[in-house]
Amino acid sequence: MSSVTENLSAIAPLNLSSAVAVNEHVNTPISTDELERRWAAVRAAMADADIDVLVMQNNNDKVGGYGKYFTDIPEIVGYPTTVVFPRLEAMKVIMHGPLNSVRELPPEGDGLFRGVDRVYTDGAFPTASYTALSDPRNVVKALQPWTQGTIGLLGKGQMSWAMGEHLLSELSSARFVDASDIVDPIKAIKSAEEQDLVRRCAAIQDDVMRAVFKAVRPGRRGSDVMAEARFVSEELGAEAGVFLCGSAPPGTPPPVAARHVQHRVIQEGDIVSVLVECNGPGGMYAELGRTCVLGDIPAQLEDELAFLISAQAFTVDLLRPGTAPADVWEQYNAYMREHGRPEEDRLHSHNQGYDLVERPLIRHDETMPIAAGMNFAAHPCYIHDEYLSWICDNWLIGPDGPGERLHRFPQEITVLR
Repeated sequence: MSSVTENLSAIAPLNLSSAVAVNEHVNTPISTDELERRWAAVRAAMADADIDVLVMQNNNDKVGGYGKYFTDIPEIVGYPTTVVFPRLEAMKVIMHGPLNSVRELPPEGDGLFRGVDRVYTDGAFPTASYTALSDPRNVVKALQPWTQGTIGLLGKGQMSWAMGEHLLSELSSARFVDASDIVDPIKAIKSAEEQDLVRRCAAIQDDVMRAVFKAVRPGRRGSDVMAEARFVSEELGAEAGVFLCGSAPPGTPPPVAARHVQHRVIQEGDIVSVLVECNGPGGMYAELGRTCVLGDIPAQLEDELAFLISAQAFTVDLLRPGTAPADVWEQYNAYMREHGRPEEDRLHSHNQGYDLVERPLIRHDETMPIAAGMNFAAHPCYIHDEYLSWICDNWLIGPDGPGERLHRFPQEITVLR
């Protein structure tokens, strides 16, 4: 064990139960008790792995959840935020802001940052390459106590090349390890407080889907409809999200896509597919997918929905603690082959939290087993005989497997006349 990582009791001064009140501007802050639970669990895992400090960098609030998990502050608009999480000290945050600035925080926090004792800022713009080292230089300053220690990296796929290259160059005596497999299993299992936020998210999405289908009518573009989805979601407490839709006449699979591909004018008789992926108050994600028809439901589409619901139920029943995702993947595709439907060739199902897509993923190469407390989205999707068939809902995994479906929106094709 490293000499700087021996005494776990040194963490005691970081207890923030008497911290100042969270700033009144913060939308649905996570409790300080919950943050302390996360910190303690991760620090214990760091001790087992002989890791002195973690480094994570994120730049969005859709698949950039590490920073939010540790600080309760999301990363937005593409500017990177880096969190340095030591085992035996308070965190350090490196972010966009005043040039060459360092702000020391009191032990009780400042109403926004909790568990953080120092905030470094500089003018780092991803679009201006000459600022690329602004953040990495500050991260190296924050890591000075561990130049001879073990530094764990979280989410290497989200770190900039400038960050990784600079850390390796300037901290050549440190040992770098990928710590994702250590932290991800902790982050993946939702506490009671987190599960409540997941349920709130699912309830909001039910309301958003109702608003969407009220807004669908001939003459409107898909982008008009999804603008309504964004408005309603934020009115109900969401902070971010992805809103996808597509429309097409029967026999043409609609392209369920983002704003850039939502320009088509919806017409009488169209099939419209919608995916609502907003987060809820507090930042937890779920996702809800449904289809509506402006007229009569084609018989084939209705038949495929019945099969789709059975395929989703087949998947969900496999989501039991201890199950390997690769086994779910193989069994689902065998089910599809047996029933003459296309096999899955994308992401079939996955956990969610502060990230739209969080491990474990139902894929052939996922190594994290399913566990109680995970929040799974199950979204079977395929094109068969020129019809797109799909559905999406969330389940919380209990000790004996999935509980009730979280979304209450009916599992049916909505008819609009």
